[in-house]
Amino acid sequence: MARRRTLPPGRERPARRIASSTPLHASRPETVPAGRPVSHGPRLARIGVWTALAAGPLALMVALAAPSGTVAQAAPAPPPSAARPQADPAGTAAHFVELWLRADAAAPDSLVGAAVRAMAPQAELPARAREARAPEAVRVTALRTVRLPGGGWTVTVAAVTDEQHEPAPGTGTTDSAVVVQPAVRYFAVSGTGGKDDGPLVITGSPAEVSAPEAAPAGTPVFDRPVPSTGPLTVSLGDFLRTYLAGTRGQGAGLERYLSPGVRLTAPTAASYARVEVKDVAADTEPAGGKDVPVDGTKARVRVRVEGEDRAGTRWPLEYRLTVTARAGRWEISALDTGSPAPTPAGVASPSATAGGPR
Repeated sequence: MARRRTLPPGRERPARRIASSTPLHASRPETVPAGRPVSHGPRLARIGVWTALAAGPLALMVALAAPSGTVAQAAPAPPPSAARPQADPAGTAAHFVELWLRADAAAPDSLVGAAVRAMAPQAELPARAREARAPEAVRVTALRTVRLPGGGWTVTVAAVTDEQHEPAPGTGTTDSAVVVQPAVRYFAVSGTGGKDDGPLVITGSPAEVSAPEAAPAGTPVFDRPVPSTGPLTVSLGDFLRTYLAGTRGQGAGLERYLSPGVRLTAPTAASYARVEVKDVAADTEPAGGKDVPVDGTKARVRVRVEGEDRAGTRWPLEYRLTVTARAGRWEISALDTGSPAPTPAGVASPSATAGGPR
């Protein structure tokens, strides 16, 4: 056996290099243009995409592994209950008086008598004479409601009935003739109930009372008299004659007396053959002048007229209006009817000209 030769320390032979085989297809070196920085954008974008994909399942696993807990949330406080309105007893009282005036104690089980007892179990029915009859026409209107302590109330109503009367001596009528005349009576109806819009009950028969007192007249607003021959009186007379002429007034062109943008409708049931202005008063001094003031001057007026219908009956009427001066004449800007203010018309009224109607 051949002995292996050992060399002294420090003189060992270098290890033989094993030649590596050159690959058959060498990779093409990456060519980078000189003078330009290398862009790492695509590589960072790929890294971001893979990170997002890897984080999806990981986040899902963490969510499933985390202990589930319930978040306490305060329940919303219920809204405060709105106070329900108190029932209005005016209509019930008026209906009760109308039925009571038609009822008869001799027929308590009739439809009218049963209706009265249903509304007021303690009410007593009128006991009519044998020859007397219930009124043929009854019109009842509630006038005033007074609330009482403890939930009670009292309603005053007015009843207009057709009462039968014996003819007055010296009237020329026969003794057997019966005269039917309208009569106005006032009743007070008391009851309880109606809280929170609940049911109402009448506690007894109505009490016949006097007419309610009227409030004292306030300070007059229309304290400037307007002359009967002034331009304002003439314009108001022309307007009211057209307004009260019924359907003919609408056809005659009511808009010619109105300010631009004002719309009024004449009453269709009115048909007066003649309308006469009796008195005009205003709340401003310029309204009573002999000449029309500058454009834009406004005034409120009160007009009293007398209208005569086709049958010859004369009706005293009173109107309150607002007038505006424009182009040398007075125009109607508003008519107090208790309804909302007139709405602007789609087409303005024709231009005003001096004088009365055009």
